[in-house]
Amino acid sequence: MIDLKAFVDKDKCIGCGLCESLCPDIFKIEDDGLAVAIDEELSDSDLDCAKDAEAQCPVEAISVS
Repeated sequence: MIDLKAFVDKDKCIGCGLCESLCPDIFKIEDDGLAVAIDEELSDSDLDCAKDAEAQCPVEAISVS
């Protein structure tokens, strides 16, 4: 099994909070107003959520790899 992680490109992130609302266990908005992803491999259940957030991000700042 490949270990997958979620990433947020802070240069693209606009801090809309959609990812945090969809997947609060994976994403959070930091003090700078931008999102960050947890720094650990995703479980199978978290992977589906992270992929959904990746697809719905309005500025395509999220990647799962």
